[in-house]
Amino acid sequence: MKRLWRVIRGLLVMALLAVLGLLSPVAYVETMCRPAGAPQPYATLLDPAHHRPEARTLMTYPEWHIVHAYEDYAKVIETGDPHQYGFLRGIGGFWSSLCALSRDAGQMGPVDGETRQMVHVIGVSFTAELLLKAAYEETLGRLFAALRGPQRAPLDDVSAAQSAAYAAFLQQVPWYKWPFERDAAELDARATGALRDRERQVALGLEFRAKAAYAGVIASAVAQAGPDALTLRMIVAGAPDLAGIDGITVIAARPEGTEIETPRYRALTALLARMAADGLDFVEIAGNDDILLTVLSDRAVEPDALTSMARQGFGDYRHLLVVKVPRLAETLRALAGRGLRLEHIHDY
Repeated sequence: MKRLWRVIRGLLVMALLAVLGLLSPVAYVETMCRPAGAPQPYATLLDPAHHRPEARTLMTYPEWHIVHAYEDYAKVIETGDPHQYGFLRGIGGFWSSLCALSRDAGQMGPVDGETRQMVHVIGVSFTAELLLKAAYEETLGRLFAALRGPQRAPLDDVSAAQSAAYAAFLQQVPWYKWPFERDAAELDARATGALRDRERQVALGLEFRAKAAYAGVIASAVAQAGPDALTLRMIVAGAPDLAGIDGITVIAARPEGTEIETPRYRALTALLARMAADGLDFVEIAGNDDILLTVLSDRAVEPDALTSMARQGFGDYRHLLVVKVPRLAETLRALAGRGLRLEHIHDY
């Protein structure tokens, strides 16, 4: 009985240490990355019913960092193996960028408790997921890859294609709507008798089926809480025929320009880029005059970037820029001339 108690006590201590380890980045961000500065006054034009808190343009990035991490992972395993992906770099990038964003949020107003809680929850979940994946891929996964040799097995290519499709899906749709069971079934159907294929079939199949079960729980919780708004309002100026652009609903003409409604998320990035190219200017978006965007370049450092980081598998760098909404169109039109490529514009 004493021996059994020692084993249970040891497991409890290990579990406690694991929980404390996962929560330590949260404690660091909350204590060492406090918001700096004070909100700058701004007289909004849109009706308050269509305002979204300005600081949320910064707080949307951490979730997108996870999307980008899956994109990096897919790029790495397109020609390589999972153990070649820097799992700790992916985790570190999440928390270091959140620290920088949290400090800068002070100039945009307070971040509400619900948003902070959401960011920390997804950060802890992302950290736990990547640590578990790293623990397998850096040990047994690496061993089976070595036993396979330099020639890729069929399921190496199948899983790479699945990862790329998943990363693209996440740019517009929540992760829990992805058909993980379908991916597991595809692995079963396309596996050969090769040792590496059998290992990928078992390891990734277990991962996908676990995610499918967890996704069902999250989907039920979101259904009870209600989804976030899928559109937002903005005021634009400089174009007479907005009704002819797909995705735009014209609301009203105003002295400052035209009030319109647009989709959010990834669709908004493409739409804003097109509008800027067509000569439009942005007056106000969701009641705010600051907005975050990410751009890519071959340079490790970009002037005025809030933070910068290398992208794994791509050989380039991501830069987080905060610009005034009235300068957004001008900034977008000037990107190519500055050697920059637009990645994403973060709404609120």
